[in-house]
Amino acid sequence: MSALEFKKEGITANPPSNDLRSVIMEGKKQSIVVNPRRFMKATKQLATLGPASNFVEMIEKLFLSGADIFRLNFSHGEHSEKAELVKMIRSVEEKYNRPIAILADLQGPKLRVGMFENDKVNLVEGQKFTFDLRDELGSAYRVKMPHPEILNTLGVGDTLLLDDGKLRMRVIETTMATATTPTDGAVVCEVVIGGKLSNKKGVNTPSIVLPISPLTPKDRRDLEFIKTLDVDWVALSFVQRPEDMEEFRALAGDSLRLMAKLEKPSAIEYLDEIVKLSDGIMVARGDLGVEMSPWDVPIIQKQIVQRCRVLGKPVVIATQMMESMIENPTPTRAEASDCATAVYDLCDAVMLSAESAAGSYPVESVTMQQLVINKVETDEVFRSTLEKVVDRPTADISDLTSHAITNAVGQVAKISKSKAIVAFSTSGGTAISVSQLRPTVPIIAACEDVKVARQLAMVWGIYPLVVGKHDQPFSVTHEIDKVSHMLCDLGFAQRESDLLTFVAGLPWGTPGSTNMIRVTSASGTDYWFDKANPGSMKKYTQD
Repeated sequence: MSALEFKKEGITANPPSNDLRSVIMEGKKQSIVVNPRRFMKATKQLATLGPASNFVEMIEKLFLSGADIFRLNFSHGEHSEKAELVKMIRSVEEKYNRPIAILADLQGPKLRVGMFENDKVNLVEGQKFTFDLRDELGSAYRVKMPHPEILNTLGVGDTLLLDDGKLRMRVIETTMATATTPTDGAVVCEVVIGGKLSNKKGVNTPSIVLPISPLTPKDRRDLEFIKTLDVDWVALSFVQRPEDMEEFRALAGDSLRLMAKLEKPSAIEYLDEIVKLSDGIMVARGDLGVEMSPWDVPIIQKQIVQRCRVLGKPVVIATQMMESMIENPTPTRAEASDCATAVYDLCDAVMLSAESAAGSYPVESVTMQQLVINKVETDEVFRSTLEKVVDRPTADISDLTSHAITNAVGQVAKISKSKAIVAFSTSGGTAISVSQLRPTVPIIAACEDVKVARQLAMVWGIYPLVVGKHDQPFSVTHEIDKVSHMLCDLGFAQRESDLLTFVAGLPWGTPGSTNMIRVTSASGTDYWFDKANPGSMKKYTQD
């Protein structure tokens, strides 16, 4: 990466010492030191914006520290605030001429108990506790559950979790089906794990699929507003079944990439169907960890990552990744290991929530995550993992030619010792297909449309590059030469003898027509090795 790119506003390309930890120490100064590998990592970073980071100077620091995608949490804040954040992100993007993705995250349904007469009660193991629809304030024996869809769906033996799983109950009786009026019915539970229960605490229903839309009226209003913003991805909470993503797609339209947040056990049962209907997946380990056993979540996480890679959909690992850094400048060893494990598993991106949104150390959190990523990606175990990634199954692949080309390009680049794979991509599909096999060299997605380039910032190993509309009359060699010069300027190629492997489709610009591989010199398509001078390139004039 050329040092010239970083000579702006006190930003330098190289750390002051070989100790990468110095980057964190510099993060507290007015100017931030940029690790030269910040722009060379394959695993992407997603940072949530909030009170600690909702101003342009901090957004710039987070970007330079490693953030490739910024998350706007629509559970909090006004529409006007979100619009301003989008403008700030785009100003940073313009300053550094690098595509930045923006993810808008919808709140989804919030299921909660009602109010108590004395604000809270203490429930003990073995006692009975009733949920109903009556408006009276709750007591130590009953409380309103203002969600008839929950009460009407629960049956004997089902489980209710309250206050993020701190309390657990089992249904032992229900009269909802026989009640003459809604307020006459009730669901009686036995307390399995007791504790304090206070006003409006959350409810989880791991054993049932609720007959409700994942999009609340608030979500629908937010989605209509999001469609007016310059954002790239939108995430849906509370996905239970494939029909939820079909409904989401119908409302969102075609301009946005859609991400399903997997936080319900029922979603895992329909994993392949939901992944196929989505453009990306988020493993939301918060609610997923509440509704499933803790020992199941790591296994489920690995299964989701593997299926997403095979099916060609980016996957984000989220929740509590650097949780202690909300209040501390360094993570626990377990948190660093958690982040490293996600990278070793070949996920596309790792996410920070409160760490970057509301914590005391947002820059340090992003920087630490970046350092973990780069340390793992330079490890021999990680490199050997990449070597073991096998061919994708051909089932459900409609274009076997494109499949064959994108499978082969990684091997061509490896054997030829190319410095990068360049995928000309109209819609992003070619670049994503190349990424599926996790090649050992960077993937440059040469995009005409900045929107596509931003969306690809979410995907493993892809470095989006906006090349603009092709010149007229069209020439493949001219387009390759143009991109080769851009990559030399960016530092991906540094010698005239460096090679680049190009993959594209002809007729040019036709989505799904990937059918060409070409290895060229970074000097251009007219240059190749001079046999008389090994290591030098010679220009060959075509007749």
